[in-house]
Amino acid sequence: MNRGISQSVKRFDFDEKIDGSAKYTADIRLEGMLHAKTLRSEHAKAIIHSVTVPDLPPGNFIVDHHDISGDNVIPVVYDDWPVFAVREVNYIGEPILLVVGPDKAVIEHILSDIVVHYEPLKPTFTLNDALQNPPDYAYEYAKGDFNSASIRASRIVEETFKTGYQEQAYLETQSVYATYSSGECTLYGSMQCPYYIKNAIKRATGLPDSNIRVIQLATGGAFGGKEEFTSHPAVHAALAAIKTGKPVSLIYDRTEDIAYTTKRHPSEIKLTSYLDDEDKVIARSADVLLDAGAYMGLSSVVLQRLGFAVFGVYNIPNIQIRARAYKTNNIISGAFRGFGAPQANFAIESHMNHLARLLDVNPIDFRKQYFLKQGETSSTGGILFSPIKLEEIVEEINSNSGFRDKFAYHTQNRGIGLSVYFHGCGFTGSGEKDLLKTQVSLKKYADDRVEIFASSTEMGQGAMTTLAKIVSNALEIPLEKVVHKYPDTHTCPDSGPTVASRTVMIVGKVLYDLSLELKAKWHEGEIEISKNYEYPEELV
Repeated sequence: MNRGISQSVKRFDFDEKIDGSAKYTADIRLEGMLHAKTLRSEHAKAIIHSVTVPDLPPGNFIVDHHDISGDNVIPVVYDDWPVFAVREVNYIGEPILLVVGPDKAVIEHILSDIVVHYEPLKPTFTLNDALQNPPDYAYEYAKGDFNSASIRASRIVEETFKTGYQEQAYLETQSVYATYSSGECTLYGSMQCPYYIKNAIKRATGLPDSNIRVIQLATGGAFGGKEEFTSHPAVHAALAAIKTGKPVSLIYDRTEDIAYTTKRHPSEIKLTSYLDDEDKVIARSADVLLDAGAYMGLSSVVLQRLGFAVFGVYNIPNIQIRARAYKTNNIISGAFRGFGAPQANFAIESHMNHLARLLDVNPIDFRKQYFLKQGETSSTGGILFSPIKLEEIVEEINSNSGFRDKFAYHTQNRGIGLSVYFHGCGFTGSGEKDLLKTQVSLKKYADDRVEIFASSTEMGQGAMTTLAKIVSNALEIPLEKVVHKYPDTHTCPDSGPTVASRTVMIVGKVLYDLSLELKAKWHEGEIEISKNYEYPEELV
């Protein structure tokens, strides 16, 4: 592998002086660099009949679907999200083309002179309207004998909980730049998932893997907002660099970023609890709706994780769920920390509080009746083989907060609250085992330094420090002997996306195991070894 470092980007190394500064994408200035700005749809749903572009000043360019030599698609789970709109638009802000040039003021002037001839169509904005059509993705499962249990119920309590959009509000906006030279396209920027971006550029340009390079720069926050979405501006910048032959910077301003990037999914969650004549919950159902926005993106996966979380940490013997995601003509919904679980936790914990109030039971004591225990099964039937300390946890909380006593005399305007929930780390189902195939590498140099090669990104959560500490501790060498740079797809294997709190649990564990292997080979001098994630046998 070529371990060379791009000369146009300063990379972090533990041997360098640490002064607390960082160079972000917007700080980069390259000779001849052009700027790009996006022309976006003014309609939520419309047919595009034509686009009239004014004469361009020398050195300015239009980049649109005609410049795509591969597929006009941003690959996520489904291939329905176009790089540029061609014959129709499906949400306000959908990209139609880029204006690229050396002067931002001139670019803005050109954008104001472009005329798009639309035929507006009736949009769908609400889940209620979307229900008139079949769902774009549906997911169902059950446990126990729900039908028999629900028939036996003496009391039924039904509630619907609604959540809206939420903005990730990362400090640094979507920011990338691309270069193209000697047939190789290199993309630099603020990101979570370098290999997602590499795959998206490959699909749109048709370039081979060896001619596409993605390098992360210092990243000012993400929270899911730079998981799948950053592939979009990345492909735009890459296409512009290929067309112009110059470096192209594409940096969203704050208004553009908030208005047009992905958000947390709006949801409607109906929970129904069935109680017997002793007021014991014997069955529960969930009916979940998600607003996917104009394209599906990650909605199917978010819906599944929401469905796993919606029954909470409670062992209700008979359950069933129907979960559906619908496309609308709203902004695209996407990844945001928790990935569906926050909506689910809000619903189930509110529902448990309301049931406790209805039955005149303290919320802690009501919850404790149903806490899952070791040896029982999750809502999806998985055996819980590890100890579960929920009772001890809530009693410790009560001891430290005086929850029971304070709850007894809370007033309308002053109260105390508690929620109990779980959250999984890593991809669900067979994702870690069969889909991602996480790989990392370690290289030991002649001077006993060890370098980590993993595509897990640092976006403020401390990944670079944490992974370096894992390797340092496993090898029993000083931390300053461990080198960890921002990921570069030319040097780092695919360690999977930096999502789902998987960096320490999955990537960190592989690095720990690999470090032990390297420790056993330490006497061999300069050496490089790699390892893939090994799925735990007890989970197969």
